[in-house]
Amino acid sequence: MNETQLLIKRVTEGIQEKKGKNITVVDLTDIGDRICNYFIICHGNSSNQVGAIVDSIKECVRKDTHIKPFAIDGLKNAEWVAMDYADILVHVFQANARSFYNLEYLWADAKLTTIPDIE
Repeated sequence: MNETQLLIKRVTEGIQEKKGKNITVVDLTDIGDRICNYFIICHGNSSNQVGAIVDSIKECVRKDTHIKPFAIDGLKNAEWVAMDYADILVHVFQANARSFYNLEYLWADAKLTTIPDIE
């Protein structure tokens, strides 16, 4: 497993630990003019849950890989938080914001992989 695949796995685990919903990995590697290689998209039901998911992702990634995000934006309102891990951008939404922005539709040419929710 290469570093990027390990990072995807750890981000996904962080999301699942706080019961983030509808995790989608968007593989952008075959898309020209992309800003990164992967998006990981999920949502929570409240600003508190979104914040908890972000904290869990940071901890899961740091614990095993010692990688910190280059930037985190959107924590103040916690409707859409973006976490920049260079090759991977993580998008943690509240459900309404996720429906509104619909990133999966915008990047429909990419390969989309859905990770099952953990109940």
